[in-house]
Amino acid sequence: MRSIASTTSSLGIAITMQTAIISAAASGIGLAIAKGLCADGWRVYICDQDQAAIAGLAGADTALVSFPCDVSDAGAVEEFYRAVESDLVANGFSGIDLLVNNAGISGPTARLEDQPVEEWMGTIDVNINGTFLMTRRAIPLLRAKAPGSSIITMSSNAGLFGCPLRGPYVASKWAVIGLTKTLAMELGPEGIRVNALCPASVEGPRIDRVISADAAARGLSAADVEKEYKRQSSLRAFATNDDILGMVRFLTSHAGRLISGQALAIDGHTESLSLAMDA
Repeated sequence: MRSIASTTSSLGIAITMQTAIISAAASGIGLAIAKGLCADGWRVYICDQDQAAIAGLAGADTALVSFPCDVSDAGAVEEFYRAVESDLVANGFSGIDLLVNNAGISGPTARLEDQPVEEWMGTIDVNINGTFLMTRRAIPLLRAKAPGSSIITMSSNAGLFGCPLRGPYVASKWAVIGLTKTLAMELGPEGIRVNALCPASVEGPRIDRVISADAAARGLSAADVEKEYKRQSSLRAFATNDDILGMVRFLTSHAGRLISGQALAIDGHTESLSLAMDA
């Protein structure tokens, strides 16, 4: 297979193509990041447990390479990375420039004493154990492109505040920030940067499902809960996929070269995630 690791600009200047791995990127935030990076000239490897969505992306963009994978399954993660490594070698790449740990689930909406044990475990398995499995396997590939390679992990503004009824999600997102800061210390001397993004609610089907579940748990209308969520931040607005993509672009640019170990809020200045629990 012909090497695609280098391309040539319109001015005849050789350009080294950058490479990224993004988890849970067959839809939503992950897909928006993947498409944005592809548009910027990156080769992007994505995985997702939604096999139908992955199949639907096949051939959509030659710079977007997709595989099915459940990030909470160590065997599936290993299989995914072997496929990525094979493609990297075949196309003349030495490693990856970026890992985006985007995989995460919202988990159940309930008071702690009412949390189903299996749903608590499932949330932790995807949100923190999946991040561990994906990152552990990516580090040698990031090291091959260091200095300058980086990891971006999706936390949440729930990783900065408590949030009633969302215990497993909040616990996992706080854990992600702790892991981010530890990895930044471990990998920083090699020139590998590690940051967490902490969006507020992001427009789309996922937050619509969370709002519906919250409304049902509290006996409120979805419209009232959405209004309450938006009032939690000073700017009274949800984030968008483009807001997240913009921060990824910044962190992977020269302008972001000294930013590491940070939990960066993209949340319109969250004031509180408190809910009217006494209503």
